[in-house]
Amino acid sequence: MSKTIAVIRGDGIGPEIMDATLRVLDALSVGLEYEFVEAGLVAQEKFGTLLPQSTLDSIARHRIALKSPLTTPVGEGFSSINVELRKRFDLYANVRPAISFPNTRSRFPENVDLVTVRENTEGAYIGEGQAVSEDGATATLTQRITRHGSERIVRYAFDLARRTGRRKVSIVHKANILKSTSGLFLKVAREVAAGYPEIVCNELIVDNCCMQLVMVPEQFDVIVTTNLFGDIISDLCAGLVGGLGLAPGANIGADAAIFEAVHGSAPDIAGKGIANPCALLLGAAQLLDHLNQGDKALLLRTAIRATLEARDRVTPDLGGSGTTSTFADSIISRLFN
Repeated sequence: MSKTIAVIRGDGIGPEIMDATLRVLDALSVGLEYEFVEAGLVAQEKFGTLLPQSTLDSIARHRIALKSPLTTPVGEGFSSINVELRKRFDLYANVRPAISFPNTRSRFPENVDLVTVRENTEGAYIGEGQAVSEDGATATLTQRITRHGSERIVRYAFDLARRTGRRKVSIVHKANILKSTSGLFLKVAREVAAGYPEIVCNELIVDNCCMQLVMVPEQFDVIVTTNLFGDIISDLCAGLVGGLGLAPGANIGADAAIFEAVHGSAPDIAGKGIANPCALLLGAAQLLDHLNQGDKALLLRTAIRATLEARDRVTPDLGGSGTTSTFADSIISRLFN
């Protein structure tokens, strides 16, 4: 059976890595069809808005989207497109794997295999109640944590561990100082953890967690935390395994899911044909897992690993002289070997 997904080709290097990724997915024969929609600067030029209603309608209709990086103006003006998508579709779970791959610029080329599960819809990161005083001397925002939001993200993390055979969940917080917000999150997390006696659970204050990650990352399996802490920790974890070029992300809710590369649109190399497509390809593997095509997701991840190990036709950021297109060709040649 075929499944249609919304596809956002993105800004900067986005179209290049998306084209490569779709070629690989087609070679896998996973039965996907694509409805191409716009967001970001391309949409701004065409429709006068960064996030057109037609794009929102497509995601709502198909319930799954694959997204390349988008450019959102920094500072004043538009808020984050990603944050807006998460709000619109209640994509409460941000799932970021970090896995060691060979021949990468990593201090940990082996033994790292962890997942950060980040609450995606509340907390300081979404910027509620932002205000600046009239004299410009004071800025404030509101941090809101709810029992509902905490319970469902922690339950998602434990269910993921159970479903994928992972054995440990680390609850990361700052309840020693943020006694109301982090305190509620930790309290609810403990209550949820009690329902999963077969899974080891530990608790870490966020600063200690960061230190432990850069010292002994192999001790971690699944990390669950609040929005702002998860944003920081997930990028730290990407740095452990070679950077954002190898960092996929899934944004999952009850009614929709968006899969993406989490790096930026890299306008400085756009159009040069040298962008590394691995992050989006790994995001596509998460999409296949979500569609219960775990066997095809495994083939894709195995082919990526084999290509990196052989350093065959890979892009310059990985020490090769290949292009985005030749990198995809190399992966395709290994899909069924």
